[in-house]
Amino acid sequence: MAENPSDETWRLVHLGRLLAMASARFDAHVLALMANDNELTLALSHLAARGTLTASHTQITRHLPLAGCSLTELASRAGVTKQAMGKLVDQCSAWDLVQRQPDTRDARALRVLFSPTGSLWLAAYRRAVEQAQAEFTQAVGRDVATVVQLGLEAYAT
Repeated sequence: MAENPSDETWRLVHLGRLLAMASARFDAHVLALMANDNELTLALSHLAARGTLTASHTQITRHLPLAGCSLTELASRAGVTKQAMGKLVDQCSAWDLVQRQPDTRDARALRVLFSPTGSLWLAAYRRAVEQAQAEFTQAVGRDVATVVQLGLEAYAT
């Protein structure tokens, strides 16, 4: 059977688009939950509520090891350029989420680490992710949520 060349619906429902839409929705919901987190400092919850902190800033939250790392390593982990990550780190440093410290292994280098405020941010992020996952499970059912989780884990590796 010949395909209809004027049928454009495939562009709206392919896996990549659906994954991107789901990821954007999940990230936005996590930030909204963080904006209402009573354990997060008022300044940080306001940044999240006003949309100043965005999904791009969560790249640091997702990819910065607790022990810290170099800017180059952080950019590589997040799959962005060093320059783009440098801007995110500058912003997060201004908000006291991260700090730069001398690298004990290389006197010329700096390591990016979570600040004490950043540790509070990370804890709020974890609570928000856990709540968003629980809401997803409730919305689609435990069986579907499990299949989605396993499928994405298999596909991502």
